[in-house]
Amino acid sequence: MTPELTALTLAALLQVIHFSIYSVTAQMQVGTKYAASPRDTPRQLTGIAGRAQRAMNNHFEGLILFGIAALTLTFADKATETTALLAVIYLIARVLYLPAYLLGLAPWRSLIWAVGFLATLAMLVLALL
Repeated sequence: MTPELTALTLAALLQVIHFSIYSVTAQMQVGTKYAASPRDTPRQLTGIAGRAQRAMNNHFEGLILFGIAALTLTFADKATETTALLAVIYLIARVLYLPAYLLGLAPWRSLIWAVGFLATLAMLVLALL
């Protein structure tokens, strides 16, 4: 398996962690009865639960672009030491992003996000070269 695909798999597992934190914190906020209901009346999550939900959604969005980059590089046989390093940078940024978001660390959260995004963007560009 290429380092890019390993990073993609670990990023997918990180999504499970995001979902788990979101699920637990949201249920603590809205209660088990509402969480088990059809949720016909939406509730706005606040605090840690709201941040966990937004971080999870952001990771889904980033994971799509990173997945495209990792798969394209691998299947086009364009994976290099540089793209492997970029994949690791992306993964580290995403691991740091979750606690930064949950703790409300501004502007660090945005800077960490930018590092991961730029690593993904570089991978996409390198896939085309």
